[in-house]
Amino acid sequence: MTDLAQPERRFREVARGALERQGTQAALAAATGRLREARLSAWADLPDAEALREQAHEVRMRAIDDLDRYLDEFEHAAVAAGATVHRAATAAEARELVVGICRDAGAQLVAKSKSMATEEIALNDGLEQAGIRAVETDLGEYILQLAGEHPVHIIAPAIEKTASQVAELLRGVDGIDVRPELEDLTATARRQLRQVFLDADVGVTGVNFGIAETGSICLVTNEGNGRLVSSLPRVHVALMGIERVVPRLEDLPVLLKLLARSGTGQRLTTYTTLITGPRRPGETDGPEQLHIVLLDNGRSGLRRGRYREMLACIRCGACLNVCPVYRRAGGGAYGPVYSGPMGAVLAPLLVGLERAPALPHASSLCGACTDSCPVKIPLHELLLDLRRDLVSEGVASRAERLGFWLWSWAWSSPRGYRASTGLARLGQRFGRLAGPGRAWSAGRELPRLAPRRFRDRR
Repeated sequence: MTDLAQPERRFREVARGALERQGTQAALAAATGRLREARLSAWADLPDAEALREQAHEVRMRAIDDLDRYLDEFEHAAVAAGATVHRAATAAEARELVVGICRDAGAQLVAKSKSMATEEIALNDGLEQAGIRAVETDLGEYILQLAGEHPVHIIAPAIEKTASQVAELLRGVDGIDVRPELEDLTATARRQLRQVFLDADVGVTGVNFGIAETGSICLVTNEGNGRLVSSLPRVHVALMGIERVVPRLEDLPVLLKLLARSGTGQRLTTYTTLITGPRRPGETDGPEQLHIVLLDNGRSGLRRGRYREMLACIRCGACLNVCPVYRRAGGGAYGPVYSGPMGAVLAPLLVGLERAPALPHASSLCGACTDSCPVKIPLHELLLDLRRDLVSEGVASRAERLGFWLWSWAWSSPRGYRASTGLARLGQRFGRLAGPGRAWSAGRELPRLAPRRFRDRR
């Protein structure tokens, strides 16, 4: 197992393992390719996709620019509707809050809907330590829980698993044989999870969007488990990143149009649920208590700096599906929560560059992630900014800092540029024998320098 205490080694080691597994490579290529093509087809149906992206960017940045105001409005409206709102400054505080709510409810079983925020705060570990059983009810998350693994994709958490692997995991639950066919796998998971929905004392979900105007939370899912988790248990706990707030209800449709199309290629996800407060007198379903936990965990520190646009992310996963690095390295290389280009930016910002120094380099800087982002986050530019921070903050190794300083110094004058490229031309024949050139040429052709420089052609 990779040593998580040495993050600079993690990406290369885990990625190398993924590259060597042909089944993983085939599953990644097929799934990301299918999602990418579905997104392109769905976007083609929009009369003016770029105008919609601009509108979505404006909605998200308006909320982030005045986040304190909208969070206060959201909390006031949610409390007026009967919900209890908690604020958590850190992941540990949020975890303790949720565990405390479950203890107060006398919970022995917690049913969970898919939520990256619960992964971020390591909620399952906290519940387990408290003696409370937590069961993932999303199909992909359930598969990974059986395997003892973390999600590797925002939308399709078990994207690297083959049908045969899933069948084996499900067979291990009750010993009943299951064919590696989608319908059989889904039916088996439903049968195994049905009693969990009925017996759970607490249901835990994430929040796609929180509407400040009404105090409502919006859940966007493609499986019915989200509605079961939020309506059957006596207590519903919703974990919401503070940046997920939306000013008004009328701002929501533009985000929903882009989220569905970007994530799975659908015009609208199968289940879009708006929840405003707990069950009211006379209503037949819904929880007796609704607790909304607002999670900061480093987000406030990003609001005023150059990385503020990262808070606009709506977690669609589109950038993962087009990233050539993610599509080969897999999600596990990035860490246990966020992966792909958005994870390469967000994870270092949340945990600190010194704990994730390899992630800003996990990109070819081709710009495909920026082009695919529905809310126009300049992901490749933010990755470049993080690389600069690695050097300016002294996180990068001395050798790396010295190398880039020498390169910058040499190319700051025509004479230095000519001298360095001349030396490179002389040494290019040895480039495939050592250093980065050796690793590059092991799997691809090492480009040769042109006989004459472009600037010398007059």
